[in-house]
Amino acid sequence: METKEELLRIIDVLNDTYESEEAWYGPSVVEALRDVTPKLAELRLSSNTHSIAEIVYHMTTWRIFTVRKLQGDAEFDVKALDKDWKKIPVVDEFEWEALQMELSLSQEELVSELEKLENDSFLEDFVPGRDYSYYTLIHGIIQHDIYHAGQIGLIKKALKSKQIEEDDFGAFDDGNALGGNDSDYY
Repeated sequence: METKEELLRIIDVLNDTYESEEAWYGPSVVEALRDVTPKLAELRLSSNTHSIAEIVYHMTTWRIFTVRKLQGDAEFDVKALDKDWKKIPVVDEFEWEALQMELSLSQEELVSELEKLENDSFLEDFVPGRDYSYYTLIHGIIQHDIYHAGQIGLIKKALKSKQIEEDDFGAFDDGNALGGNDSDYY
Protein backbone atom coordinates (compact mmCIF):
# COMPACT_ATOMS: atom_id res chain seq x y z
CA MET A 1 0.00 0.00 0.00
CA GLU A 2 1.35 3.38 -1.00
CA THR A 3 1.56 6.16 1.53
CA LYS A 4 1.09 9.89 1.52
CA GLU A 5 3.91 10.71 3.95
CA GLU A 6 6.01 12.81 1.55
CA LEU A 7 2.99 14.82 0.43
CA LEU A 8 2.13 15.57 4.04
CA ARG A 9 5.70 16.72 4.72
CA ILE A 10 5.60 18.92 1.60
CA ILE A 11 2.31 20.48 2.74
CA ASP A 12 3.88 21.24 6.13
CA VAL A 13 6.90 22.92 4.51
CA LEU A 14 4.63 24.84 2.10
CA ASN A 15 2.55 26.11 5.03
CA ASP A 16 5.62 26.98 7.11
CA THR A 17 7.14 28.88 4.20
CA TYR A 18 3.92 30.78 3.67
CA GLU A 19 2.77 31.65 7.18
CA SER A 20 4.89 30.28 10.01
CA GLU A 21 6.20 32.66 12.63
CA GLU A 22 9.13 30.31 13.13
CA ALA A 23 10.35 29.33 9.66
CA TRP A 24 13.93 28.17 10.15
CA TYR A 25 15.38 30.35 7.36
CA GLY A 26 13.75 33.63 8.44
CA PRO A 27 10.46 35.43 7.85
CA SER A 28 7.68 33.53 6.10
CA VAL A 29 5.79 35.23 3.28
CA VAL A 30 3.08 36.44 5.67
CA GLU A 31 5.70 37.70 8.12
CA ALA A 32 7.55 39.53 5.32
CA LEU A 33 4.32 41.26 4.28
CA ARG A 34 3.04 42.00 7.79
CA ASP A 35 3.95 45.70 8.04
CA VAL A 36 3.82 46.61 4.35
CA THR A 37 1.54 49.58 3.75
CA PRO A 38 -0.12 50.29 0.39
CA LYS A 39 2.37 53.14 -0.21
CA LEU A 40 5.34 50.89 0.60
CA ALA A 41 3.86 48.17 -1.63
CA GLU A 42 3.82 50.46 -4.67
CA LEU A 43 7.30 51.96 -4.36
CA ARG A 44 10.29 50.76 -6.37
CA LEU A 45 13.95 50.87 -5.55
CA SER A 46 14.64 52.03 -9.11
CA SER A 47 12.79 52.28 -12.39
CA ASN A 48 13.86 48.80 -13.48
CA THR A 49 12.82 46.90 -10.34
CA HIS A 50 9.51 45.45 -9.23
CA SER A 51 7.44 46.78 -6.38
CA ILE A 52 6.31 44.59 -3.50
CA ALA A 53 2.78 44.67 -4.93
CA GLU A 54 4.06 43.34 -8.26
CA ILE A 55 6.01 40.60 -6.48
CA VAL A 56 2.86 39.53 -4.61
CA TYR A 57 0.94 39.42 -7.91
CA HIS A 58 3.76 37.34 -9.43
CA MET A 59 3.77 34.90 -6.50
CA THR A 60 0.00 34.46 -6.81
CA THR A 61 0.33 33.84 -10.55
CA TRP A 62 2.78 30.99 -9.99
CA ARG A 63 0.55 29.47 -7.32
CA ILE A 64 -2.33 29.54 -9.80
CA PHE A 65 -0.05 27.93 -12.39
CA THR A 66 0.82 25.17 -9.91
CA VAL A 67 -2.83 24.56 -9.01
CA ARG A 68 -3.84 24.38 -12.68
CA LYS A 69 -1.05 21.88 -13.36
CA LEU A 70 -2.10 19.79 -10.34
CA GLN A 71 -5.59 19.76 -11.88
CA GLY A 72 -4.10 18.36 -15.11
CA ASP A 73 -4.34 21.49 -17.28
CA ALA A 74 -1.66 21.04 -19.95
CA GLU A 75 -2.59 24.26 -21.80
CA PHE A 76 -2.41 26.81 -18.97
CA ASP A 77 0.78 28.84 -18.99
CA VAL A 78 2.21 32.10 -17.72
CA LYS A 79 4.29 32.97 -20.77
CA ALA A 80 2.44 36.22 -21.43
CA LEU A 81 4.13 38.99 -19.45
CA ASP A 82 0.86 40.28 -17.96
CA LYS A 83 0.15 36.81 -16.58
CA ASP A 84 3.53 36.62 -14.86
CA TRP A 85 4.46 40.24 -14.07
CA LYS A 86 1.94 43.05 -14.06
CA LYS A 87 2.76 46.74 -13.73
CA ILE A 88 0.92 48.14 -10.72
CA PRO A 89 1.75 51.86 -10.65
CA VAL A 90 -0.60 52.90 -7.84
CA VAL A 91 -1.62 50.78 -4.86
CA ASP A 92 -4.46 52.00 -2.69
CA GLU A 93 -5.78 50.28 0.43
CA PHE A 94 -8.37 48.28 -1.54
CA GLU A 95 -5.85 47.11 -4.17
CA TRP A 96 -3.32 46.07 -1.53
CA GLU A 97 -5.92 44.12 0.45
CA ALA A 98 -7.10 42.43 -2.76
CA LEU A 99 -3.55 41.42 -3.76
CA GLN A 100 -2.89 39.93 -0.33
CA MET A 101 -6.27 38.15 -0.29
CA GLU A 102 -5.62 36.63 -3.72
CA LEU A 103 -2.25 35.36 -2.48
CA SER A 104 -3.89 33.86 0.62
CA LEU A 105 -6.65 32.22 -1.42
CA SER A 106 -4.11 30.79 -3.85
CA GLN A 107 -2.25 29.27 -0.88
CA GLU A 108 -5.45 27.67 0.39
CA GLU A 109 -6.29 26.33 -3.06
CA LEU A 110 -2.79 24.92 -3.53
CA VAL A 111 -2.87 23.11 -0.18
CA SER A 112 -6.38 21.85 -0.91
CA GLU A 113 -5.27 20.36 -4.25
CA LEU A 114 -2.32 18.64 -2.59
CA GLU A 115 -4.53 17.23 0.17
CA LYS A 116 -6.78 15.62 -2.47
CA LEU A 117 -3.93 13.46 -3.75
CA GLU A 118 -4.10 9.80 -2.79
CA ASN A 119 -0.42 8.94 -2.44
CA ASP A 120 3.17 10.00 -2.99
CA SER A 121 3.56 8.25 -6.36
CA PHE A 122 1.87 11.27 -7.98
CA LEU A 123 5.01 13.29 -7.25
CA GLU A 124 6.97 11.25 -9.80
CA ASP A 125 4.55 12.06 -12.64
CA PHE A 126 5.48 14.76 -15.12
CA VAL A 127 3.62 18.07 -15.10
CA PRO A 128 1.34 18.38 -18.16
CA GLY A 129 3.11 20.41 -20.84
CA ARG A 130 6.44 20.42 -18.95
CA ASP A 131 9.57 18.29 -18.76
CA TYR A 132 9.74 18.11 -14.95
CA SER A 133 7.89 16.23 -12.22
CA TYR A 134 5.27 17.42 -9.76
CA TYR A 135 7.90 16.93 -7.06
CA THR A 136 10.10 19.52 -8.79
CA LEU A 137 7.17 21.88 -9.37
CA ILE A 138 5.96 21.81 -5.77
CA HIS A 139 9.43 22.19 -4.29
CA GLY A 140 9.99 24.96 -6.83
CA ILE A 141 7.00 26.93 -5.53
CA ILE A 142 8.38 26.60 -1.98
CA GLN A 143 11.79 27.86 -3.13
CA HIS A 144 10.05 30.63 -5.08
CA ASP A 145 8.28 31.77 -1.90
CA ILE A 146 11.50 31.81 0.10
CA TYR A 147 13.30 33.80 -2.61
CA HIS A 148 10.55 36.41 -2.85
CA ALA A 149 10.07 36.66 0.94
CA GLY A 150 13.77 37.55 1.13
CA GLN A 151 13.42 39.98 -1.75
CA ILE A 152 10.47 41.67 -0.03
CA GLY A 153 12.52 41.96 3.17
CA LEU A 154 15.39 43.62 1.32
CA ILE A 155 13.07 46.01 -0.51
CA LYS A 156 11.35 46.98 2.75
CA LYS A 157 14.66 47.59 4.48
CA ALA A 158 16.01 49.69 1.63
CA LEU A 159 12.81 51.73 1.26
CA LYS A 160 12.52 52.35 4.99
CA SER A 161 16.17 53.39 5.10
CA LYS A 162 15.60 55.67 2.12
CA GLN A 163 12.54 57.15 3.86
CA ILE A 164 14.66 58.06 6.88
CA GLU A 165 17.17 59.79 4.60
CA GLU A 166 14.40 61.63 2.76
CA ASP A 167 12.89 62.75 6.05
CA ASP A 168 16.30 64.09 7.02
CA PHE A 169 17.26 65.62 3.67
CA GLY A 170 13.97 66.30 1.87
CA ALA A 171 11.60 63.93 0.09
CA PHE A 172 11.22 63.45 -3.63
CA ASP A 173 7.74 64.03 -4.95
CA ASP A 174 7.83 61.89 -8.11
CA GLY A 175 6.55 58.64 -6.54
CA ASN A 176 9.91 56.88 -6.89
CA ALA A 177 11.84 56.05 -3.76
CA LEU A 178 15.17 56.90 -5.39
CA GLY A 179 14.29 60.10 -7.18
CA GLY A 180 12.97 58.71 -10.47
CA ASN A 181 16.06 57.25 -12.15
CA ASP A 182 18.69 54.58 -11.68
CA SER A 183 21.44 56.95 -10.58
CA ASP A 184 22.18 58.13 -7.08
CA TYR A 185 19.94 60.98 -6.06
CA TYR A 186 22.56 63.16 -4.40
